[in-house]
Amino acid sequence: MDPCPYVRIVIGSLGLKFSGDGAPPSTTAYCKIKLKNQPTQFTEISSVINGDANQVNDQVNACFNLKKSEFDKVVDKSNMLKIEVYSGRRKSGNPVCTFGFGSGSGKLLGVVTVGLDSEAVDGGGNRGCVVVRNGWVVIGDKNMVNLHLSIRVERDPRFVFEFDGEPECSPQVFQVNGNVRQAVFTSKFSFRNNRDQNLRSDSSLSESGNSKSWLRSIQKEKEKPVKERKGWSITIHDLSGSPVAMASMVTPFVPSHGTDSVSSSNPGAWLILRPGHNTWKPWGRLEAWRESKHKDSLGYRFELLPDAAVSGLDPVTLSNSTVSFKTGGKFTIDMSNCASPMSTPNGSFGSGSGSSSDFEFGSWAHLMYQGFVMSSSVGGEGRGCKPEVEVGIQHVTCTEDAAAFVALAAAMDLCVDACQPFSRKLRPELRHDGE
Repeated sequence: MDPCPYVRIVIGSLGLKFSGDGAPPSTTAYCKIKLKNQPTQFTEISSVINGDANQVNDQVNACFNLKKSEFDKVVDKSNMLKIEVYSGRRKSGNPVCTFGFGSGSGKLLGVVTVGLDSEAVDGGGNRGCVVVRNGWVVIGDKNMVNLHLSIRVERDPRFVFEFDGEPECSPQVFQVNGNVRQAVFTSKFSFRNNRDQNLRSDSSLSESGNSKSWLRSIQKEKEKPVKERKGWSITIHDLSGSPVAMASMVTPFVPSHGTDSVSSSNPGAWLILRPGHNTWKPWGRLEAWRESKHKDSLGYRFELLPDAAVSGLDPVTLSNSTVSFKTGGKFTIDMSNCASPMSTPNGSFGSGSGSSSDFEFGSWAHLMYQGFVMSSSVGGEGRGCKPEVEVGIQHVTCTEDAAAFVALAAAMDLCVDACQPFSRKLRPELRHDGE
């Protein structure tokens, strides 16, 4: 089946130039980047000494991903991309003034509006990419403030997969394109080591100070089952019945000491596995927890794991963010956005950084995944969710590639249930016998 048409609006190479008696070169500012019916995006920018365009960082600052039909509506209604530039630095959602450019914190320095071009997605040249704006734009009064920016519109076709039910119900998985749906995978949710459900964790033993407290702990464990969620597994099969990917819970989800929730200091974890040489090979690791400061948020981190046969490479974090427990959201891996990937000691790289250490250690992941990689919908607590998975076509060369992303999406959705407060009872499909 053909991939679905998507469009990316990429904003990058942002920099400020001040003329005359403007602010000093160390000025810091931030942007609000707006497009109708899309979430507002924020990014910090710095001034450029002497207005030298060669000093502008060429990294991507923001990106909007739209279905082709959504983009057509934007163009047809002449909706403009709007960039508002403010003085100061935005922290925790609040702008903080860092220089005296006028009075007040977070003063509006200027606004740029840019019309969008449909040429790239309507058969235009340049391999489906059109640069809409590139260079300096005057944004301030009396021509004292200039903004450097680069905006391009590009085709970004994706394969779209949809679960026909909640992952714990072992649904079929369909590839979809518009109103056309075709079954491509089956899934099987199961529990590993059911007999271990009532075994006490090692941490209970380590907390006992002496033999008497150890015996008391044993007695309490007999009276009350251990609070933990473990052993969940979901296997993806192709239509011939062969397993092509698996997500397996390898670190139990347990409440942190004195609380009723999984914390970031002791997250639960899944391994995403792919078949190889008559065994399963780890491909990625997904950790999840309930945020302590924002109880409504599910925190997560996904790491790409290097091949065990290659030494000297560390895992690379491709996604590290939160979604709302109440409303759900999207899990996304986008290698073109400056917010992802995040850094790891020997596996980090940043978009456009170009340092030697980045090239040496981070390039192994960057060579595998570039631009938009995947996204999947995540349901909120108590909301039945049939995850929809989008995968960039350049990242799917075989059935196993697509299946790995589908397994990752299933694990991410199941993390919402795994991180529920332990005072709440899980749905029957997620409970071991006797729970």
